[in-house]
Amino acid sequence: MEEKITLRPFTITDADDYMVWASDDKVTHFCSWNSYTDKNTLVDYIEKTVLPHPWFRAICLDGRPVGAISFMPNTGNDSCKGELGYVLSSEQWGKGVMTKAVKLAVKSVFEEMKGVERVEALVDVENKGSLKVLEKVGFLKEGVLRKYLVLKGTTRDMVMFSILSTDTMLE
Repeated sequence: MEEKITLRPFTITDADDYMVWASDDKVTHFCSWNSYTDKNTLVDYIEKTVLPHPWFRAICLDGRPVGAISFMPNTGNDSCKGELGYVLSSEQWGKGVMTKAVKLAVKSVFEEMKGVERVEALVDVENKGSLKVLEKVGFLKEGVLRKYLVLKGTTRDMVMFSILSTDTMLE
């Protein structure tokens, strides 16, 4: 039987599940943050950042969190867009979970976030799995931003992807 993939807001009781991927160096390799080694520090992050965030969801398999996906809306003249970010337990890699989660997230963002017409995603050029996810969903690869940011002490090239509210997501 295929497991059901859903998105829902996090609760503080999700800390143990969150710790599974947040403490995995394979998962956090391309993240802007380092792996968590202490559950109390993670609980503090969930309380202060995740819970008050405007759009931060648990990626769930049959109701159990296996990852996270967020959309940070821009403000002012840039309020028509925002950035998508996501992370998934390494146990779930290569199973189509993130592709489905991104589809659900983009659909929800366009429905729930008034005025948002563009969802962007920045991906490290070496993050092959994430590049494939966005292409499968129907994001447009707009180009490579050379020496775009410093990630864990190294200047990285990033790929800019976008999808518009008027675009068709791939099935």
